[in-house]
Amino acid sequence: MVRFIALRLLQAIPVLFVVISATFFLVRQAPGGPFDAEKPVIPAVKRALEAKYNLDQSLWQQYLSYMGDLLQGDLGPSFKYPGWAVQDLIGSGFPVTAELGIYALLIALLIGTTAGVLAALKPNSAQDYVPMSVAMIGICMPTFLLGPLLVLVFGIWLEWLPISGWGDLPGDKILPSITLGAAYAAYVARLSRGGMLEVLSQDYIRTARAKGLPEHVVVLKHALRGGLVPVVAYLGPAFAGLLSGSFVVETIFQIPGLGRFYVQAAFNRDYTMILGTTIFLSTLIVLFNLLSDVIATWMNPRLRDGLRGGSQ
Repeated sequence: MVRFIALRLLQAIPVLFVVISATFFLVRQAPGGPFDAEKPVIPAVKRALEAKYNLDQSLWQQYLSYMGDLLQGDLGPSFKYPGWAVQDLIGSGFPVTAELGIYALLIALLIGTTAGVLAALKPNSAQDYVPMSVAMIGICMPTFLLGPLLVLVFGIWLEWLPISGWGDLPGDKILPSITLGAAYAAYVARLSRGGMLEVLSQDYIRTARAKGLPEHVVVLKHALRGGLVPVVAYLGPAFAGLLSGSFVVETIFQIPGLGRFYVQAAFNRDYTMILGTTIFLSTLIVLFNLLSDVIATWMNPRLRDGLRGGSQ
C-alpha cells in the first residue's frame, strides 16, 4: 500500500506541473490586464504597478520567477486586494467552501445511497424506475437552473427558507447544500444501484438467504459493504468536484467562500489569485482521488490481493 501511495504521489507531480504551466500562460492570453478598468489608469501609475508586480518583465521571466516563488510556498500577492497574499485569501474563503461541500456530500450520500439500494432490491419495478428516473433528472439539471428554482419555490413563494447568506439566518445553509449536492446524489444513486445489483447476485448472498437470514440482515451486514465500493471510489472525485464546482452556487446564494474569490479574480484578471486557486483546487483533487482509491482498495479484498501480488 505504501508503494502504491508513493507511486500515485509521484505521478501527481507532472500533472500539477502541466496544470500550473497551462494556467499561467492561458490567463496571460486573456484580453485586458489586472490594472485595466473603466477609468483609464495614468500611464506612469500603470508602469509603477507593473514594475511592482514584475509584469514589466518578459513572459518567460515572469513564469520562472513565479515557479521559483511557488517552490518556496509563496503564491504571490493579490492584484485585486492590495496588502493581501493569495494564500491568506484562500485561507479565509476555503473553510466556508469546505463546509458547503461537506453538507452537500452528506445530502448526496443520504439521498443517493438510499435511492440506489432501494432500487437494487427490486430491479425492473416501480421501486427501481422511479428513483432512477429522478436521478437522471438530477444529473441533467444544472445548478444554475436548480438553484433559482429552489429559491423561487421555497424562498419566495413559500417563504420557508432564506435565499442568501451563510450562517447569518436559521436555515440559510439548506438551499445551497441541496443545490450543490443534488447532481452528486443522482450519481451516487446510480453507482450504488449498480454495485448492489452485482453483489446481490453473488453466491454468498444466495447462501445467506438460503440460511433463512432476514432480508435487512442480508442487505445491511453482507451486501452493503461490497455494494458501496463504487460509491467510495467516487467520493474523492465527488468531494473535489463539490469544492471546485461551488462557484455558481456561491454566486447565486451570495456565499462568502473561495468560489466567489475565484469568479471575481477571473473578472478582474487577478493572475496570482487565479493561479493560486487553481493550484490549490488541483492539489485537493489529486489528494482526494488518492484517498478514495486507498479506501476502496481497503474495502475490496481482491484489490488488496492484487497490490500484494504486484509488489512481489
